[in-house]
Amino acid sequence: MTVPLLDLEAHHRPLRQEILTAIGRVLDSNCFILGPEVARLEERVAAYCGCAHAVGVSSGTDALLVALMALGIGSGDEVITTPYSFFATAGAIARLGARPVFVDIDPATYNIDPARIDRAITPRTKAILPVHLFGQCADMDPIMSLSKTYGIPVVEDAAQAIGAQYRDGRRAGTIGAMGCLSFFPSKNLGALGDGGMVLTNDTELAEKVRILRSHGSKPKYYHKFIGGNFRLDAIQAAIVNVKLNHLEGWSAARRANASRYRRLFQESDLIQNGFVSPPAEACETRHIYNQFVVRVRSRDQLLKYLGERGIGAEVYYPLPLHLQECFAALAYRKGDMPEAELAASETLALPIYPEVTAQQHQVVDMVREFYPRCAGTTDS
Repeated sequence: MTVPLLDLEAHHRPLRQEILTAIGRVLDSNCFILGPEVARLEERVAAYCGCAHAVGVSSGTDALLVALMALGIGSGDEVITTPYSFFATAGAIARLGARPVFVDIDPATYNIDPARIDRAITPRTKAILPVHLFGQCADMDPIMSLSKTYGIPVVEDAAQAIGAQYRDGRRAGTIGAMGCLSFFPSKNLGALGDGGMVLTNDTELAEKVRILRSHGSKPKYYHKFIGGNFRLDAIQAAIVNVKLNHLEGWSAARRANASRYRRLFQESDLIQNGFVSPPAEACETRHIYNQFVVRVRSRDQLLKYLGERGIGAEVYYPLPLHLQECFAALAYRKGDMPEAELAASETLALPIYPEVTAQQHQVVDMVREFYPRCAGTTDS
């Protein structure tokens, strides 16, 4: 029996009729871009996340881009961010002519290390862009303290973290000036195509994002700003509206699956013998496990071994952003971000989707089989 990294067929099967009904409703409305479905989703996501405004956009990448545009980020500016993330985090900065300034990560959570940010701030720093990686909030209190001290706005990349909670119940994407969500199909709240959202408690920023997403036009054909086509399709909004009803249950299932992995790895002696290190959960936070990322010995060999036996696994991310060829002009070198570089060589994501459940035994058995020196058994 194969175990995919993500099983969208199993995920969508119970929702098929609801989704088809929602698509039919959009088809009958003849309103395909923005419109009432998008407005309804914006209202519901804002309520779910606990912020004043949510603005639907065309993708998580465009959410980052338009948020930075709303802050006026441009040529010659610097934006501090993490080197250990999906490319869009730094790509959005560079597309505006600004310079990504990378700060190494906390090795336990894989999120940006706040203690290293202060020394990276210069007079050209115009924003800080932390990522809530794999579904766990970055340590936002010290980041927001720096924001207040230096007057630098914070944009949260919460593409993997809708519903994740920081201290006092604050949800990912609502702590800084703006937060950015993605509805890419593999996310824990995914559309059937691209989609994203910008969260904010600032009414002026929300309005500017709304204007920028429609080519900077308000009213139509009158352009105060140069924006872009960052509008959310109504069909994708309708699908996400259906799936939002189930998000809390899915997040609970992911957390339960994470606990099961920890128990199975513990019972197999893989943790005690240093073969597998499960992800850390920061105190007083709620991790929603968009990915379940472990540190392992002989990562690349294990990945190959699992793949040959039908076990889905993935490396997030094999080459840190500061070492990507397109950023060579930034003059970073290997060794500049040692924690990110080590994580890139040791980490592996295992299947954590809500429906995986009993198949986790098979995943752990295959990992244990790869490490023949490791004794112990898992229960069934």
